[in-house]
Amino acid sequence: MSWEPRGPGGNMEDPFLKLLRELQKFLKRPPGEGPSFKGGKLIIGVIIIGFVLWKGFYIVAPDEQGIVLRFGEMVRTAAPGPHLKIPMVEEVLLPKITKLHRIEIGFLSTRGGGSQRVPQEALMVTGDENIVAVEMIVQFRIKDAEQFLFKVADIGETIKKSAEASIRQVIGETQIDDALTIGKARIQIDAQILLQSILNGYEAGVQITAVQLQDVNPPDAVAAAFKDVASAKEDKEKLINESHGYRNDIIPKAKGEAAQMVNEAQGYAEARVSRAEGEADRFLKTLKEYKNSKDIIRKRIYIETMEEVMGEVEKVIIDQGVGGKMLPHLPLGRGGLADTLKRGTR
Repeated sequence: MSWEPRGPGGNMEDPFLKLLRELQKFLKRPPGEGPSFKGGKLIIGVIIIGFVLWKGFYIVAPDEQGIVLRFGEMVRTAAPGPHLKIPMVEEVLLPKITKLHRIEIGFLSTRGGGSQRVPQEALMVTGDENIVAVEMIVQFRIKDAEQFLFKVADIGETIKKSAEASIRQVIGETQIDDALTIGKARIQIDAQILLQSILNGYEAGVQITAVQLQDVNPPDAVAAAFKDVASAKEDKEKLINESHGYRNDIIPKAKGEAAQMVNEAQGYAEARVSRAEGEADRFLKTLKEYKNSKDIIRKRIYIETMEEVMGEVEKVIIDQGVGGKMLPHLPLGRGGLADTLKRGTR
């Protein structure tokens, strides 16, 4: 038996069906006409069973979920592993439920590893009526295969439009400074929550795993002006931080010096008071002794005074016995009486 093309198109006939027809012709021949054998019907049964097993056998991979359709209507789901279906009656869809799918908003990736901005998707209005260009990636996986396949007509376009609507709403409630600087993490979280809520309402059967802002920039036409504004704000923050640093440095020093001066003044005051009290007490004691021994105290005071006055004067002591025989002189040199007189006139 050979395969021969049939019809003008040259299409090959299914060899399995051709084999079945030949067997039917063989079994319908009357006895005595041509060869015959026993158990032909058994062979036909075995062949039909083999055909059913061959056409009805399928395997669901570990990362897939089997959705069995009978005449286009879902009848059951199949877990990972080998299964059977009714040939030519049932159809099996095998969506990958663990695979992360990716949708790009505001840009398109190129084959060379770069990207190209899509202005109609990227340009958005912020809460303070400025315009920014947002590039975002949405990652999702299938949570409910039945909803994913049958509830929404174009699931990819639905997720993309919903993601674009959610990020536009979040950006519309955000100031431009936050969108360009410290507010990106909050924008991602809010956009993910809002997008998941929208898709749950559609019964899309997907789980949003991540919303990632690739880039948030002002439009190219005003990028230079925004850069100048950002530089000015950075300079402002720098000056403020420097001022705070100077304040934090100078105020503790001033407080320390003030405390030191107060302590020194208090110490000086206490020393002066103690000294005055000591001198007063000494004077009172001296006065008391003076009243008891006036001659002795008077002489003592005289000696102490002379010691204090004459202590720094260069002195020449002459014996009284020979004093009349020598010519008296004044010590006019350095440290002598002249210096003493000068200090006295001052």
